[in-house]
Amino acid sequence: MDCVVTGGNVKVFAKAIHSLSRIGDELYVEPQENGFALRSVNSSRSAYACFLFAPLFFSRYTIPSGNVFRCKMAIKSVQAVFRSLASLEKTVEKCHIELDEQKDRLTFTLHCKHGLLKTHNLSFQDSESLQAVFDKDSCANILRANPRLLVDTVVHFPLSLEEVTLSVSDERMWLRNHVDEDLEQSKAMLTELCLASEEFDHFAVQTQSSITFCLKELRGLLLFAESTSLPISVYFDEAGSPLVLSVTDSILEGNFVLATLSDDARATVRRGHTPPPPPPPDDFMNDDMDSYLIAMDTSIAPGPAQAHSATSKQHKGANHRPRLHSQEEEGTAEGDVPPNKKFCSLFFGSVLPTSSQTSNQEVLASDSEDD
Repeated sequence: MDCVVTGGNVKVFAKAIHSLSRIGDELYVEPQENGFALRSVNSSRSAYACFLFAPLFFSRYTIPSGNVFRCKMAIKSVQAVFRSLASLEKTVEKCHIELDEQKDRLTFTLHCKHGLLKTHNLSFQDSESLQAVFDKDSCANILRANPRLLVDTVVHFPLSLEEVTLSVSDERMWLRNHVDEDLEQSKAMLTELCLASEEFDHFAVQTQSSITFCLKELRGLLLFAESTSLPISVYFDEAGSPLVLSVTDSILEGNFVLATLSDDARATVRRGHTPPPPPPPDDFMNDDMDSYLIAMDTSIAPGPAQAHSATSKQHKGANHRPRLHSQEEEGTAEGDVPPNKKFCSLFFGSVLPTSSQTSNQEVLASDSEDD
């Protein structure tokens, strides 16, 4: 593999990596014939993001034919390569990315002005493809706006805020901070902003609905979209169905897929009470989650015992808060999940295939200590 990024595209590439750092701790790298893919997923498997850079994005793009290369690495180590975003355009002329097969290192070489070279040799782990399957164009509600509009809207919310609720009608969109229902309203600070449909480049609402999702991931995409001046498209249906945020250009595409809070779980579960047992898979049949099912492979293909464990893990509703690594290894008890926070995870099998479909559809989940 041999790729070269030149000029202002170096900053765009670096911005994408910094945006993915808002999602997860690992960066999945997969050079393909149709482009260079960078992906990440959070530890609770409720948020997924991917950037795909077309071959035209690079001044040189060469990948080995017939030899598929995929790897994952700590995203902080890649961030260190592009630590100073402000100085990239001024000092860096090009970035050379190549694979050193003898040393099992992915090398990032920054060619700076005055002949200065900065070389970073990063270790990696082999992995299978990490891919979210979704059909954003089938969503009932589609909004598209200049990133500055959403940046000016989000800036009114504190950085410590975890979730926001987005509501739409035929002519308006509301964005407000999410407040737990069991919290006394007189002690809560409520912030709500209303945007008219005329402020959007595209405003198509077929179903009036409200969805609640984490604000951190939205800020991550806004960080990238504002620097590239690319419009942001928002695709969603009802509460509990995933929200898709997208930016698209002729040479790149970025998609953030976020879990939303289920209204049924929020209405039936209260703080201080023991959460009810998880519903059987058939209860999710009406959620139509087939198009959002995640196929996740790890670096070690699961054997029969591991595959059974991986499938059983997929039926647990993921909390919106990222779980600690130790919690994932030891298993999280149902009582450990905050009772009034139950996000519909994108990464568990909410629809199980029948016995006749099992041979044709394989659902894999991350089941290694590394993940």
